[in-house]
Amino acid sequence: MKTCILYVVFFSLACTSLALKEEDCEVCIKTVQRFAGTLTDEVKKDTKAIEEKFKEFCKGQKNKEQRFCYYLGGMEDSATGILGELSKPLSWSMPADKVCEKLKKKDAQICDLRYEKQIDLNTVDLKKLKVRDLKKILSDWDETCDGCLEKTDYIKRIEELKPQYQRSEL
Repeated sequence: MKTCILYVVFFSLACTSLALKEEDCEVCIKTVQRFAGTLTDEVKKDTKAIEEKFKEFCKGQKNKEQRFCYYLGGMEDSATGILGELSKPLSWSMPADKVCEKLKKKDAQICDLRYEKQIDLNTVDLKKLKVRDLKKILSDWDETCDGCLEKTDYIKRIEELKPQYQRSEL
């Protein structure tokens, strides 16, 4: 009996840790939520109608959302189409994070889409940023960090350049 309870606890913890978090697939989750919010109860019953509405929805999208539409097949110039993986779960009223989990299994690049973060260098603690964000700061300044291997190297380089770029931003 105790081992059975342990198995249940273990598997429930494993499932919650494997669940897709919004920051892991932010563009997908937010776009699916926005799209699902536009659907009427009548449209939600028909997968073909959902697919048509998604194609209409995609015509008005830009940037990351447009790229998301392209990956799913919602754009006219999309090379592939996995709209069925979106329309069926939405017709079952599946939550956006679960829909994106299914989409990620079909095409992992869907969750690689990220919104650009606006970083305020006056208030941010550089040590708390990810290396990807530190690289983005340098890239936005058209600077490189030759020989940077670790996070501390990137932080040091940003601190060196910070006075130069903060003066020009004022």
